[in-house]
Amino acid sequence: MTILVTGATGTVGRRIVAQLAARGTPVRALTRNPAKAAVPDGVEVACGDLTEPGTLAPALEGVTGLHLITFGGDDQAPLENGQELVELAAKAGVRRVSVLSGWDETSVEEALRAGDLGWTQLRCVEFMANAFDWAESVRREGVVRVFGNHPGAVVHEADIAAVAVAALVEDGHAGETYLLTGPEALTPEQRVRLLGAAIGRELRFEELSEEEYRASMRAAGVDDDLIEFGVRLGAEPPQAASVVLPTVERVTGRPGLTFAAWAAEHAAAFRN
Repeated sequence: MTILVTGATGTVGRRIVAQLAARGTPVRALTRNPAKAAVPDGVEVACGDLTEPGTLAPALEGVTGLHLITFGGDDQAPLENGQELVELAAKAGVRRVSVLSGWDETSVEEALRAGDLGWTQLRCVEFMANAFDWAESVRREGVVRVFGNHPGAVVHEADIAAVAVAALVEDGHAGETYLLTGPEALTPEQRVRLLGAAIGRELRFEELSEEEYRASMRAAGVDDDLIEFGVRLGAEPPQAASVVLPTVERVTGRPGLTFAAWAAEHAAAFRN
């Protein structure tokens, strides 16, 4: 049973690769740049691009499980070729698929719903890893600036990966949509305090006004659509964002990892 992981060098994909390898499951990591892929010993690396389905046939040879992402290219735009990707997977003999979905469904989910593959959808409120966006200001100023200080049940990327692995190697997950959260709902201010404790430095939290947020995003070169999306999330996040669910523990058999654990794991990235 060989499993192909797309997005294999990304935040979640690399965790899926590592967890599969640790189980002794044959795993193939798909990347556009194999020379730069850092994977565990024994993991096969395949060159391919989801935006160019013709490159995927060799990577799918002998594959029975597939982890899909729903975006591709340098701009990480939503994939528009989901039907072709799903047809290639079915033709190759893939039986199980996990797909990590964003806020909006894409052609990938649409094609999976219309097809016959056993697939499991993973949805997340917010990655704990989004805190890496704070790293530069923490190192430089000891401060985190955020628009909106609402609680969120952020989830550890290792937990997302663990649920994906379960869906790929175990029976009973096909047809499920799993909303994944961490074990607690924390405001950004609370997460900043936990991060400060992990790095041994008192950090300052500053809540931005909408005008300040817009100005900072424009200065960073963020396009208007993403700025508007960020404003909506900061002002009125979806109610589900703060609801803690037991999905990770139900699927994996262990409690979800806390943000304090994430902060301790990644403390070096926030130190000078």
